[in-house]
This record gives sequence, structure tokens and C-alpha cells, in this order.
Amino acid sequence: MSKKKNEVEVERLKPSIDKDKFELRTQKLNLLADGLSEETLNSEAKIFKALSDVNRLKIVQLLKERELCACELTLALSNSQSTVSHRLSVLKNAGLIKERKEGKWSYFRLSEGAIIELLKQVKLLVDK
Repeated sequence: MSKKKNEVEVERLKPSIDKDKFELRTQKLNLLADGLSEETLNSEAKIFKALSDVNRLKIVQLLKERELCACELTLALSNSQSTVSHRLSVLKNAGLIKERKEGKWSYFRLSEGAIIELLKQVKLLVDK
């Protein structure tokens, strides 16, 4: 929101809020906003962006079951190897999956239990 629009919005809200309460709430909100780390927010956004693609979500759901080879994912998704590799790269760069090399094969698994918990919470939201 632009500064001018923000000022107009504040002026619009002032009559409906007690002046002391308004000042206190404004101070608390400013403290909260100042405490937000840009680095943390960017990391969080990277994770959500990685999960925002249906095909990458399919990969995550498949990896929920067990570790899979890149070739298995290619077959399961009926995509080209390069397309799957790109999707895996995005997920890996976001820290959502881990890669293990065995000879010429690459195997992938979910990084942490936290991603499984996140998916459970998303399912609860969707099923409501």
C-alpha cells in the first residue's frame, strides 16, 4: 500500500478506535513488523513457491511414500527426464528434498518430517 493510501486508511480508522488503544496497537504492530527477518521471509517464500506447482507437489506426495530414483519419478509422472530434473532441482534448492547418489543413479527423499506435517495441515485445510 502506498504511503498516501496508508495515511488515508489510518485517518479513516481513527474515529472508530480509542486514541490510546490505537497508538498502543500501532506501536505493537510496528514492533512485530520490525522483528520480521527479510532473510527468513525469503526462505519461507522459496518453500511456498516450490510447493505452488502441481507437478512438484506430485513429486513430494510420491516421496512421502518412500525414497525414489529419478528414473522412477520420470516414469510415474510421464514427463521427460529434463523436466523432472528441473522440478527436483527446485524442490532440492528449497530444502524440501535430499539427494543420494549411488553410482550413476540419483535417489530422492523428503528432507524432514516437517514437510510431512505441513502436508497433513494442508490436507486438513482442504478437507474443511
